[in-house]
Amino acid sequence: MGQHTRMHDGIAGALILLGSLLAAFVHPYWILVPGIVGALMLQSAFSGFCPVYYTLEKLDRKAGADATGHAH
Repeated sequence: MGQHTRMHDGIAGALILLGSLLAAFVHPYWILVPGIVGALMLQSAFSGFCPVYYTLEKLDRKAGADATGHAH
């Protein structure tokens, strides 16, 4: 399993868990967070576009450019 896949799963899982806990203990509207994450995961299965993967790729390229002084 690639590094981005593991990071994606961790981010999605953390957002779902955090949103669920906040909905249970703070305010019911927090249930929107895991709902939105689930909707994005569902659309990603059909479109192939995932905002988390997109952001991780951008950050990876930026970090590589910062370290070497050149853009990838």
